[in-house]
Amino acid sequence: MLLFVSYCAALNPYTMSKGAQLEGFCMDLLSDIAGKLGFKYRVQLVKDSSYGRQDENGNWNGMIGEVVRGEADLAIAPLTLTAAREKAVGMTKPFMQTGISILLRKDISEGAGLFDFLSPFTAETWVGILIAYVGTAACIFIVSRLSPCEWSQPQSETNTFSFLHSLWYTAGALTLQGAGPHPKALSGRVICSTWWVFSVVLLACYFSNLSSSKSPESTHLTVKGFEDLANQDTIEYGCLTGSSTLAFFKNSNNPVYRRIYEHMERSKSLVSSMDEGVRRSKEGNFAFIGESVSLDLAVARHCELVRAHEVIGMRGYSIAAALGSPIIKNLSVAILQLSEAGELAYLRSKWWASSCIADKARAAAAQPHGLKGLFLILSLGLGLGALLAVLELASKSRRSAAEQRKSCCTVLTEELSLRLRNHSDNESQENVEKDKEKA
Repeated sequence: MLLFVSYCAALNPYTMSKGAQLEGFCMDLLSDIAGKLGFKYRVQLVKDSSYGRQDENGNWNGMIGEVVRGEADLAIAPLTLTAAREKAVGMTKPFMQTGISILLRKDISEGAGLFDFLSPFTAETWVGILIAYVGTAACIFIVSRLSPCEWSQPQSETNTFSFLHSLWYTAGALTLQGAGPHPKALSGRVICSTWWVFSVVLLACYFSNLSSSKSPESTHLTVKGFEDLANQDTIEYGCLTGSSTLAFFKNSNNPVYRRIYEHMERSKSLVSSMDEGVRRSKEGNFAFIGESVSLDLAVARHCELVRAHEVIGMRGYSIAAALGSPIIKNLSVAILQLSEAGELAYLRSKWWASSCIADKARAAAAQPHGLKGLFLILSLGLGLGALLAVLELASKSRRSAAEQRKSCCTVLTEELSLRLRNHSDNESQENVEKDKEKA
């Protein structure tokens, strides 16, 4: 069986010319359906490049008119399933769902969140930074107690680096403010130097990601849906002249949609083509209202644009055939089979593929694996500092053991016990002595 199929030219991404061949979503869909139903077809360009509209006399033009007059057996395009068309021709089950949404530039589509300053790093990275901060402070605290170069006389001297001061010192270095006193021992200086390097690189990554995620030309206006659009007068908005989108707002009884229609008529903000609407949206201070499927394609091609989440007036795209034609049922079954098999979703992802991969990668929050080298350097620095502190203590214990004629292990154990015992015992003893002196 040979069927004549009407199509509309230069309709990206549904039907496009590639040399002598045709390609696009609709051509792939037609090929898949023909393979399932076992028919051959010949495509022909619609003469007036129109989908089909009914005039005052009830006559149809475009692809719908060709099907009505028997000039074509099928019409395949993003044909909206409407009541008027359903009366004139047979329409299959929709092969794609669409609706009406808003196209905006990214900097006016979403407002600034309360915790947007945390966006340069993921939650896992922030947890890693917190662990690194506490771990470094704990290392400084322990090393300052172990190293005899830092704390030479634990019996009579007070250790400068308490745990609270170590936390304060580490926080000061992280914010590039500094907090004294600084460590005197080599082990403590190694740890602090490593933490300083970690802080500088970390802050550089943070501010780099923060600046890349913020637009310098933000209007600080949030538009998430049609009600937000109707309640502001900063951004101009419009849709295609003479489109079904304009008719939807014109015929709607919803007060919000009526206000949008009246504003578009009053401000003469309608556009003559899809390309004009996309261009004005990219320039800023303009929101283009159109079919969500077409807007998704614009977002995939232009990285600075985004579609609002709200979609209204849901409708479907269908294939048209002659009224009462027996092939309508078979076409609908084939479309449902393709949908259930995931073929329609595959075609959608194929022809609506985004070209904004590089942009997404640039603006993405830093992942923990992206900073693993920095965390590794910090870990090595902390380990080296702790090892040096142990070596410094061991060196002193060896000298003391030689002087006291004791074993090195015994002296080292005594030193560790003296330096790591509870600091509160010393404080309580000092308080008792002060009370005795006062008495």
